[in-house]
Amino acid sequence: MKDPFADKGKYDPVNVQQNSVIVAVLTSLGITAAIFVGFCLLRPFNKTVYAPRLRYTDEKHRPPPLGKGIFAWYNPVFKTNEDEYVEKIGLDATIFLRFGRMCRNMFAVLAVVGCAILIPVNLINSNSFKNNLKSQGINSQGTAIIMMTPRDLFGQVFWTFIGISYVFDIIVCSFLWWTYRAVYRLRRKYMASTEYQNSLYARTLIITDIPRDLRTDQGIVDITDSLRSVPEIPRPSIGRNVKDIPELIEEHEKAVVDLESVLAKYLKHPDKLPTERPLCKPSKKDPEYTNKEAEVDAIIYLTARIERLEEQIKRTRETVDKRNPLSYGFASYETIDAAHSVAFSARNKHPKGTTVRLAPKPRDIIWKNLTLDPKTRRWRRFVNNLWIALLTALYFIPNSLIAVFLVKLSNIALLWPKFEAEMGKNQTFWAIVQGIAAPALTSLFYYFLPIIFRRLSIKAGDYTKTSRERHVIHQLYSFFVVNNLVVFSLFGIVVQWVLAAINISRATKAPFVEIIKQIHPMVSTMIALCNISPFWVTWLVQRNLGAAIDLAQVVNLAWGSFSRKFLNPTPREMIIRTAPPAFDYASYYNYFLFYSTVALCFAPLQPITLVVTAFYFAIDSWMKKYLLMYVFCTKNESGGLYWRVLFNRMLTGAFLSNCIVALMVGAKGDQLVMMLGAMVPLPLLLLGFKVYCRNAFDNPMKYYSKGEVAKGSEAPAPIDKESRRRDRVAVRFGHPALYQKLTVPMVHDKSKHLLSELYRGQLDGDLGGTAGYSDVYSMKRMSKEHPGKAAGASSPFEFVSENKMDFQNFKDRPEFSDEHGGEGSVYGHDTRPGTPGTMLGSERGRTASRDSDRPFSPEDNGVIYPTGYHSTPSNLREYSPSPNREFGRVDSNSSNPYHIRDETNLLGSAAPMGSSQTPGQGYAAYTPDQDGRTDYFRSGRM
Repeated sequence: MKDPFADKGKYDPVNVQQNSVIVAVLTSLGITAAIFVGFCLLRPFNKTVYAPRLRYTDEKHRPPPLGKGIFAWYNPVFKTNEDEYVEKIGLDATIFLRFGRMCRNMFAVLAVVGCAILIPVNLINSNSFKNNLKSQGINSQGTAIIMMTPRDLFGQVFWTFIGISYVFDIIVCSFLWWTYRAVYRLRRKYMASTEYQNSLYARTLIITDIPRDLRTDQGIVDITDSLRSVPEIPRPSIGRNVKDIPELIEEHEKAVVDLESVLAKYLKHPDKLPTERPLCKPSKKDPEYTNKEAEVDAIIYLTARIERLEEQIKRTRETVDKRNPLSYGFASYETIDAAHSVAFSARNKHPKGTTVRLAPKPRDIIWKNLTLDPKTRRWRRFVNNLWIALLTALYFIPNSLIAVFLVKLSNIALLWPKFEAEMGKNQTFWAIVQGIAAPALTSLFYYFLPIIFRRLSIKAGDYTKTSRERHVIHQLYSFFVVNNLVVFSLFGIVVQWVLAAINISRATKAPFVEIIKQIHPMVSTMIALCNISPFWVTWLVQRNLGAAIDLAQVVNLAWGSFSRKFLNPTPREMIIRTAPPAFDYASYYNYFLFYSTVALCFAPLQPITLVVTAFYFAIDSWMKKYLLMYVFCTKNESGGLYWRVLFNRMLTGAFLSNCIVALMVGAKGDQLVMMLGAMVPLPLLLLGFKVYCRNAFDNPMKYYSKGEVAKGSEAPAPIDKESRRRDRVAVRFGHPALYQKLTVPMVHDKSKHLLSELYRGQLDGDLGGTAGYSDVYSMKRMSKEHPGKAAGASSPFEFVSENKMDFQNFKDRPEFSDEHGGEGSVYGHDTRPGTPGTMLGSERGRTASRDSDRPFSPEDNGVIYPTGYHSTPSNLREYSPSPNREFGRVDSNSSNPYHIRDETNLLGSAAPMGSSQTPGQGYAAYTPDQDGRTDYFRSGRM
């Protein structure tokens, strides 16, 4: 039989498929090598991008120093042991690196075993099948990449695949067990560390779903006493209603960022200001403006909105008291043993309708979800699952087009004769397209998925960021497996059935019913999976390119240069750009899990996938080691709580691999009952292994004590009794909206002298004839803490010079450090209550953050609480704004639509000594401060 593709210029799909794999391997390895060389050359000259953690962290957390040699990174990266990792980069990062090493070693063993057994079996039997066809006068198409698959195998040979399934499962479970033991040891050592032993959250319980009649401090004690009798009495704190303060703070921050952006663009060239002032539309949430579509002066409007929000936040904080408790609270014990014993006894109970768990770090809590009742939470989770299902279904359309056409361009050629002729003329070019385009488009959509799933998880009611990230890993993995593996493969299978039906119809002219009978679904499915397998080889090869791009920080370098030159970055954005970026554990873990699942599923179909995957993990495991040591930071340290999610997903991958082997046996095996019966124990063994690991490791990894001293456990670290004496549960676990300081707008120092021009004509008439805005900034307020010394910043703006726009100068500011892994000590500042360095270490007085693990104690900082409410700050302003200003209200008597009545407070310190408002006008009486000064501004925002 003549080969239809033997003619020159005729499109040969088999050759194109094999060539696409070769092209993918060569291009990926070539570009990866080029990027790696670029990294080695650029690294010594750009520490801001390639070693920010080396610049900013304190001595305890600083990684080993790096020389300026091209390969100076080698020794620090490869000769640092695991105990140093825990101290330098944290337990989450350490477990991530261990998981990467586990995957590298596991797939290396699987590749050796799988390729040594399966490839010879497949090649020998495929050649035998091909020779049989030739003896019958049939010329069978086949290349090396296809002959390494079991596409042409039949009969008893599939006992080999059944045996390999057992071997693969044993190898996977062995590595998981070994790593589980290592994670268990790391976790126990972490819980015995000084940092954990002396932390408040480690010996605190969180109680949710508290009934209304128990929403008191005494009610919390009654709940904990009903669980287990321990000699200690916990210090309780019931949650308070912070009203709409969090939403107001969010609006305030948005307005500050918007104002900074407007000023950065308008003042980009100080020597040549634009002729027109910037305009904007009022916020839809701003009650001061009824016409939301009319444009107003952006600078004046945003300035006014910021101050109105500050005043509203201040007034609302003053009304927070004990009369409206919420359905959650905290109970702190003197020792970790007591807290963990009570939590262990409550793990499967709901005492008095509540849920009692170990408390997370305060900065890990999603506070708005703590008040959700179980019914609302269940409903939101149900809706969340519906949205995820809808998103998965909508992705079927682009996924199907990629699976049907881009993965195998011959499918387009069958439907479009002109395209077939074009492909025949340029087979090399279309091999490149098939090898690169499909995997690239498949990866493009992945960037946005984590963002979508995080928002959905928050809506669903997750009460900690750690649990949100675990759910994001689960959702991403499910989405990837369903869409990019199962559905992707199903579309390939359907196309295979259609093509088989077309071929039968052309050959026999038989009716449709007869054609359906001649198609064997199981056989067609197996053949389709074998034909798809080269795509996954090319896709996995391209992951090496992604790992190299991560190492070289190509995106950060390119975006930083582009934005600085062509955009208008604000000082805040410039500072954040130099900070260590947060490591996205959910995305990277999902990639590792999905690559592993693809390799395990296609290992019986295409053993070469194991080699490619082992090579990927070998490269990426050391690349991520460098990145976590010198570049990335852990934003929210969970203490290694991601491991169970990883463990379960790896077992899922092994189970799916067994299903593929069962499909192969059902399609072409003999003695189906015996063969399939021999595979029944496999899922049962995986389930039994999971139960064993859960019973052996999970509870000791979560609870430091279950009421008795654990055998073989390390001696606990010494207790800092002085620190515990100063614990204030209500402050440390108070809602951050009660104590966080508000953001101050940042402006480039070069534009300082121009601000007078921005507000002249809007404010001068109301400033009592004060001439010139520049005089405002020449006034120096004296420091209360250091008599005779000028205070830090005395204006509502914070001016930042060009040489100060570096994270090094702001790493002790929670508004910056909290987003970049500064959990109280990574950058060298202590956030314990009452520490002088905490209260005075910041130029603008920012001493606590919304998520800080150990926020400062307002009681130690001289803050007065509202009447009737303990341990809750009502006002964190050092100085109150001038009470004779009704800031930001539009003056209806002025002909200028942008005119506001001396209300911006951005010029407050320039105003003359005003008269006090008389009672009854809605303002508090104005009084000078204790130094006799009438300063309208504070040194730091709320």
